[in-house]
Amino acid sequence: MDTKQNLLTLEQASQRLGMKVVTLRMWASRRKIARCKIGRSVRIPESEIARIIESSLIPAAPERAR
Repeated sequence: MDTKQNLLTLEQASQRLGMKVVTLRMWASRRKIARCKIGRSVRIPESEIARIIESSLIPAAPERAR
């Protein structure tokens, strides 16, 4: 992990993904997403948000001929 990247709170990450904080908290506890734990605080790297979006992306179907 790049040490110079931004770390987001669970609230910030949930807003960017359009998900509930509870879901991200569950994913973090089950290690479905990378996280950084500093004391009692949990932070999500911005690169992890990008990875989630990229891995969930379903490409558009090619246009059919009419």
